[in-house]
Amino acid sequence: MRILLDTSFLYNLMDAPGKFADFRRRLLMSGETQFYVSAVSIWEMRLKFNARHASGERKSRFDPNDVIPVLENQGVTFLPMTIRHAARALETPLAHRDPFDELLLVQAQEEGLKLLTVDRLLAGHPLAVSSQEAGP
Repeated sequence: MRILLDTSFLYNLMDAPGKFADFRRRLLMSGETQFYVSAVSIWEMRLKFNARHASGERKSRFDPNDVIPVLENQGVTFLPMTIRHAARALETPLAHRDPFDELLLVQAQEEGLKLLTVDRLLAGHPLAVSSQEAGP
């Protein structure tokens, strides 16, 4: 199985890094699994880290420069965003208009991946899989 980790899943990973190791072990026991992280997710994390609420508080507490080494230690493969990804339409459109979700799903579509997510807005999309569905 080839899995692209959604940005929402990355935030959960940063909140509890040990849980990903357990989850990854369970998936690997069920067969060969390759994990991918998109440049799109890192970009989304950077935008949220640099954005602020009206109170002045950051919209995310995770600096992407701190996230990358954690991901490297998890053995994920980094997926660049290509011009083909940028130009391609999503075969099964989204019900909502989140450009990051759409780009991640297009990458999953083009690269033969499933998008692992905890985002309820993506539930039911044919390219998305929840962590409960992916686990043994």
